[in-house]
Amino acid sequence: MAGIRLAPEESPEITQQHQPQQQQLQTGREVASDDERSVAADSWSIKSDYGSTLDDEQRHADAAEALSSAANFRAASDYSSDKDEQDADGMTSMLGLQSYWDAAYADELTNFREHGHSGEIWFGADVMDTVTSWTKSLCIDIAQGHLPNHVDEAKPEPVEQGDKYLSSWSVLDIGTGNGLLLQELAKQGFTDLTGTDYSEGAVDLARSLADRDGFSNIKFLVDDILDTKLERRFQLVMDKGTLDAIGLHPDGPIKRMMYWDSVSKLVAPGGVLVITSCNHTKDELVQEVENFNQRCIEVPQEPNTLKDQETHRVLPPFQYLNHVRTYPTFMFGGSVGSRVATVAFLRN
Repeated sequence: MAGIRLAPEESPEITQQHQPQQQQLQTGREVASDDERSVAADSWSIKSDYGSTLDDEQRHADAAEALSSAANFRAASDYSSDKDEQDADGMTSMLGLQSYWDAAYADELTNFREHGHSGEIWFGADVMDTVTSWTKSLCIDIAQGHLPNHVDEAKPEPVEQGDKYLSSWSVLDIGTGNGLLLQELAKQGFTDLTGTDYSEGAVDLARSLADRDGFSNIKFLVDDILDTKLERRFQLVMDKGTLDAIGLHPDGPIKRMMYWDSVSKLVAPGGVLVITSCNHTKDELVQEVENFNQRCIEVPQEPNTLKDQETHRVLPPFQYLNHVRTYPTFMFGGSVGSRVATVAFLRN
């Protein structure tokens, strides 16, 4: 589940031809058919390489109960308007179904084996370059002992100088797709790299590309973020489009809540979560994290001591850290925005 499917980097002419389609995908208006909904229902039990299935009725029920009872909670896709409430069908898409990604990566794996093609670069090469270089600067800033203010304005250090700061960072890319984001992070100086995806075809493609391109040290695993089997915590967790795709599932609001429950367990204390989205603005992502924090505070873990209880009340799971400020912007309806948002959150 690499992300919302944007046009590959080809040529300016081709990119312009794809723009209407990109806008349609970003707004989630490609509605799944009845047959696709049947597939979605069947795919609730998602098989993984570990031999288990996502058949966790209790977690689904808990998320549904929290969703219905939280008066202040709204799906992130609905933050922008209280008046124009869309039909639930209007917010779903085949891009939210595992069957879509399995078929897509089967095609890309065939193209790689027959023609050596790497496949599409989600959000484009320019965005991927921005995300990796910005993330490198962010991590170096944190490693030097201070929280960043304007990472975009800081000069990125040469890779040979950044290595001493980045080699200790453990990195997880959830919904890694073809794994090219991890290859770019490796070029920036990160060495402890792991990618997961619930599509076995994506993992096969990512492994093949990494071996071909000289990055055999990158680890790739079949794993579903909504029912992860990973027991390790990572200092840096990357999400480039995975939360977008989860939100386009017919059960998107519930699955997004399950996403936050899972991802909060994968980011080590003091670690960083970096989310890149083409469906949501920086403010919408921050608001969704605030909703998750509030839900955790209202239903806290049972504390062992009074001190633990006080600490839990003071520190929510995540706090906003920074966001990319260099993406091209546009004006619409009196508001300024960009087609992509990258936001970093600190794990308390």
